[in-house]
Amino acid sequence: MSAPRISFEFFPPKTLDASFRLWETVNTLAPLKPGFVSVTYGAGGTTRKLTHEAVETIHKNYGVNVAAHLTCVDASRTETLEIAESYAAIGVTELVALRGDPPGGADHFTPHPDGFANSCELIEALAETGKFTLRVGAYPDPHPEATDPLADVEWLKRKFEAGAHSAITQFFFEADTFFRFRDACAKAGIDAPIIPGILPIENWTGVRKFAQRCGTPIPSWLDEAFATAKRDGREDLLSTTLCTELCTTLLEEGVEDLHFYTLNKPHLTRDICAALGVHPDISLEEVA
Repeated sequence: MSAPRISFEFFPPKTLDASFRLWETVNTLAPLKPGFVSVTYGAGGTTRKLTHEAVETIHKNYGVNVAAHLTCVDASRTETLEIAESYAAIGVTELVALRGDPPGGADHFTPHPDGFANSCELIEALAETGKFTLRVGAYPDPHPEATDPLADVEWLKRKFEAGAHSAITQFFFEADTFFRFRDACAKAGIDAPIIPGILPIENWTGVRKFAQRCGTPIPSWLDEAFATAKRDGREDLLSTTLCTELCTTLLEEGVEDLHFYTLNKPHLTRDICAALGVHPDISLEEVA
C-alpha cells in the first residue's frame, strides 16, 4: 500500500492566540507536501476578510497550493464573483464552492435577494469564468436538509454537471459509510474524484456535539471506547489508532486521496500521516 496524497483544511483566526495556532499548524503540516490546503469561510460568511488574508499569506509564504472556501451566504452574485476575482488576481485559482451555513441563529438558509440560490448556481457561475479549479462538498451521511436517501447523491451529480472538478466529503466515523456513498455515486454515473474528509478526534466531547449538529451518526462503540480511554488517560493514543485504521481501510479499498480537517491542531494529523507513510520534506521543514 503506497502513501496517500493528502490535503488539509485550516480555518482563519479571529484572535491573536488563534493566529499563533494557525501558523504553528501550517508550519507543522506544510512540510508534508500536501496537494492543497483549504481555508474555511465562517458560518454566515463571518470570516470573509480573515479568510482572504490567511489564503494570501499561505499562498505567498509556504509554497503550497491553497483552495479558498467561497459561499453563497449574505452576498450578492456580484459581490461573490468579485471575491473570486480577487483570489484569481493574487494567483489563487482553486476554490471550494459551497452554499454555506445560515448566519448565527437562523435555522435554515435564505438566499440573498440578489445572490446565488444554491451551490449549483455558484459553481456554474465560477466555472463560466474559466479561471478556477472547483472543489465542492459531499455528504456520505444524509445532510440534515436531505429529503430522501439519494438526495445527496443527486445534488453532488448536479454540482459536477455545473462544473465542479472534485468533491470533499463531510467527515464520517466508519469506512463503510464512505464505501456505500461511493458505490451510490458510481451507480448514479458520477466518475469524478470524491475525496474522503477525515477528522482526527482531538476532543471526543466536542467532536460528538459537532457530529450531532451535522447529522453524522455516532456509533455506540465510539462512546464506550472514549469513556475507557479517558479513564486510562489514553485518548490521544486511541484517536491516533482509530483514525489510522480508518484511513488504512480506505486506502486498501482504492482510495488515493485523504483530506484532513485539522481544526488548527496539527499534531494528531501529523502523527496519523506518519503512520500512513507520509513524512516531512526536510528542506521544507527547515524553511517553515
